Amino acid sequence: MYVADSRSSKAPVAPATRPGRREAAGDPGAPTAEAPGAGGKAVRAAVPGTVLVLGTVSLVTDVSSEMVSAVLPLYLLTGLGLSPLGFGLLDGIQNGFSALVRLAGGHLADRRGRDGAPRHKAIAAVGYGLSALCKPLLLLVHTVPLIGAVLAVDRTGKGLRTAPRDAMISLATEPAHRGRAFGVHRAMDTAGALLGPLTAFLVLRMAGGPLLADGGQQQGYHAVFAVSACVAVLGVLVLLLFVPNRLTEPAGTDGSATGGQPRLRDGLALLRTPGLRRLTLCAVLLGLTTVSDSFLYLLVQRRLGLATEYFPLLPLGTAAAFLLLAVPLGALADRIGRRKLFLAGHGVLLLAYGLLLSPLSGLPVVCGVLLLHGAFYAATDGVLAAAAADTVPAGQRGAGLALVGTGQALARFTCSLGFGALWSAVGGTTALTWSALALAGCVAGAAVVLREPAAASVPEPPVSEEPADPEVRP
Repeated sequence: MYVADSRSSKAPVAPATRPGRREAAGDPGAPTAEAPGAGGKAVRAAVPGTVLVLGTVSLVTDVSSEMVSAVLPLYLLTGLGLSPLGFGLLDGIQNGFSALVRLAGGHLADRRGRDGAPRHKAIAAVGYGLSALCKPLLLLVHTVPLIGAVLAVDRTGKGLRTAPRDAMISLATEPAHRGRAFGVHRAMDTAGALLGPLTAFLVLRMAGGPLLADGGQQQGYHAVFAVSACVAVLGVLVLLLFVPNRLTEPAGTDGSATGGQPRLRDGLALLRTPGLRRLTLCAVLLGLTTVSDSFLYLLVQRRLGLATEYFPLLPLGTAAAFLLLAVPLGALADRIGRRKLFLAGHGVLLLAYGLLLSPLSGLPVVCGVLLLHGAFYAATDGVLAAAAADTVPAGQRGAGLALVGTGQALARFTCSLGFGALWSAVGGTTALTWSALALAGCVAGAAVVLREPAAASVPEPPVSEEPADPEVRP
């Protein structure tokens, strides 16, 4: 059922390796050895079936989530009359609550059940289930505090599932191919992000009535929330039925041994590892100046005067670029180094801010901003998880990934609050200008941090090819 799910499946290797040449699996920045003319088979071998199933779960779940996210800014700002500062608070809550529970999710997923296996799937299922439960609740709440509470529970589910899901991806994949595997997963996830706003747009049109008319508005939004709930349940079912229960790296692949149940303080102690500490610091530093998607789309819509009924379509541009670039950029990260590409991705985001602030206007500007925005995600999202997986042992993979993700989420929560306050005080354009200047400074600072040697990362030697001749000795 699961394509290339066995750890014995490997990408084709070159028949001869010159002395001194870097091994691909031992050095994340080294090129992956592949047999000539076997590119398609190499890709399939590098992406286990478990990754494809988890990608399907994320695709279905993202259709549900992005249906809501695509209409939520207009629902709150236009329908309920919320101020930009209030929206910034609610938008920040989505990241803040996710961050608060992400560490707990990673720690609980690493703890072993009665069968001796980590509980990655069980914790991920709880997270997906919570998010599915929240979608129908949006049909019942109509005040900002109650909507904020529902969003907080929804983000709690996201926080619980993210680290276990990424841990399962990293554990199922050979170290040399993690960038590509995460790229495939993020591409499938983004396919859902692409379909979600489109589905919301179609549901709104089919619900009847003008989007901003009183009756049509409530009817359309409620239809989106109802369809979103049904799709979310489907994602949970795929996870429960098709993702394997036991998934662990073979002993010795990460150069570490973990005995007994991992403790929460042991997970926090991972920050003593220089490689993980530097990566987390950079994720926090850059997250502090990363304007949320919702604010960016609002700026695009208001600056160019787009009709509000086309607002749900704006995320499609970002999602399309992310979908097309996730796999090639993930493979590029395996070759040139994941940290380098992560930093370059934020440089691309800076270009998107600059284009939006430029005197240029028209549809080409919109397309350019959304293309750069999607390229930013393709170069950073899965790449950051793959880079973090290189620095922590298998027994604490969930906790290590949660640490990096929590730092980034808290930073983006702070950015949402700060940007909402700036928008209310000085206007959206000025707030984006200040954010762009801050991002430029943070990119320069992160470049200095990442220039430090990465030798302290947890070594993950490649699974060696045993010689066929029994007389050959190490």
